[in-house]
Amino acid sequence: MSEDESPIHASATPGSQEPSIDTILRIPVVIQVVLGSATMPVANLMKLGRGQVVSLDHRVGEPVDIVVNGRVIARGEVVVVDDDSSRFGVSLTEIVGPNIGDDR
Repeated sequence: MSEDESPIHASATPGSQEPSIDTILRIPVVIQVVLGSATMPVANLMKLGRGQVVSLDHRVGEPVDIVVNGRVIARGEVVVVDDDSSRFGVSLTEIVGPNIGDDR
């Protein structure tokens, strides 16, 4: 494969070896909203059935974590979406800065 046919040259803008910022800004990411978590022994997990409630470590009204790629990027409040009352959304209340040295 010649240098002109390499994948780097095929995807980069002419005269550049790096993708343009527009290309990077179009990359889709998965956003997760974490309501809380729970820890229990496997024996209790195996006993769970329909209608049972798993108690989470967050309380009603506490901010939820907004996670991208395993990192908390923001926190917010759960809301009902204005134009579709059957859907939840999150109103951002805090943007979390990067943790220096955190390689999680």
